[in-house]
Amino acid sequence: MAKIKKGDLVVVIAGRDKGQQGRVLEVHEDRLVVEGVQRVKRHTKVAQSQRGTRTGGIETVEAPIHVSNVMLVDSETKRGTRVGYRTEQVERDGRTKTQRVRVARRSGKDI
Repeated sequence: MAKIKKGDLVVVIAGRDKGQQGRVLEVHEDRLVVEGVQRVKRHTKVAQSQRGTRTGGIETVEAPIHVSNVMLVDSETKRGTRVGYRTEQVERDGRTKTQRVRVARRSGKDI
């Protein structure tokens, strides 16, 4: 189970974008694409696509950042926090099932 998932609010703790916050757009194994972080310039050629012609030029896109360079933002303290897990017994359709719940280490609240 991944500690950081798509849609989570994270803060960058290392690199040139240190201190910036953003939502996770994509997760690729050990790398994340975070909204507004690690923006790079891409030079694109004029090309024909299925939806019409794509104009060329310089566009700015978010590049992947390593998962070790970001921390989850705790919703209560609004600061970066480590992620832990707690097991719970959930009863569904007359059966009990063990479920892992993500917990913010700083405040102890569920994520």
